[in-house]
Amino acid sequence: MGKIAFVFSGQGAQYTGMGKELYDCSPAAKAVFDMADSVREGTSAQCFEGAQEVLNRTVNTQPCVFAADLAAAAAVKEKGITPDYVAGFSLGEIAALGFSGILSYEEAFKLVCRRGELMDISAHEREGTMVAVLKLAPQKVEEIAAGFQDTYPVNYNSPAQTVVATSVENADKLADAVKEEKGRAVKLAVSGAFHSPFMNSASIGLAEYLDGVTLGTPDMPVYSNVTAQPYSGDYKELITKQVINPVQWQKTIENLVAEGVDTFIEVGVGKTLSGLIKKINSDVRVFNVENKETLEALSL
Repeated sequence: MGKIAFVFSGQGAQYTGMGKELYDCSPAAKAVFDMADSVREGTSAQCFEGAQEVLNRTVNTQPCVFAADLAAAAAVKEKGITPDYVAGFSLGEIAALGFSGILSYEEAFKLVCRRGELMDISAHEREGTMVAVLKLAPQKVEEIAAGFQDTYPVNYNSPAQTVVATSVENADKLADAVKEEKGRAVKLAVSGAFHSPFMNSASIGLAEYLDGVTLGTPDMPVYSNVTAQPYSGDYKELITKQVINPVQWQKTIENLVAEGVDTFIEVGVGKTLSGLIKKINSDVRVFNVENKETLEALSL
């Protein structure tokens, strides 16, 4: 068998009840939620019982999805499965940093809480939104985006899916331009234009926060959204740049496959990353673990 990678879910797949079954069936998962509650009281309750509109607020989404991601990874590790590599999509990268040992679980959770606060503030300071573009190659999406001010391709998800960050006033015009090129545009239910210059103040705030944080050496390589390569050099710079730079997800998966990864386990919330990975490379094995059933069904 080839190598294994854990991939940690990102923002957008959150739902009421996420993580509850793992909390009930896995001591390792329960320990993660208990840690989260000790730092940010009520995190577990938001995950398990919070209304969708509450979970959709960035300041809540990020710590809650982080907890569900890390709990799922801990449950899989408890089962005796450890990855050779880890990667996370957007906020999922912070969970990957914690799982790898670059940060302790608690420090990673504190970081994601601050990250959520800062990105929420940035989103209110400079209103923006995001549009998923389907059925068009990334290069075509870049051409379309170049025709609009304050419009940036930011999530390179798969060969035929690229997400664009833009101003609210440009969103409809962008969607029309996509349709003219025979593509499909889907406005995302997000509260900001993430991974773009709209988040500049959040990036500055993260750099200030990280001044007081000590980073460790990872137990396994962690792939960066910014470079699509393992973390190296200035880790803090990569963390701060991540919120204002595109997520290079397709390249990340391609690079992991080139390193010999043939099994991906999506840990956390939903199957979004699983679907993207299969579109990038249909030959690899992909599993997701988010509840008791998927945990018990995981067999390598």
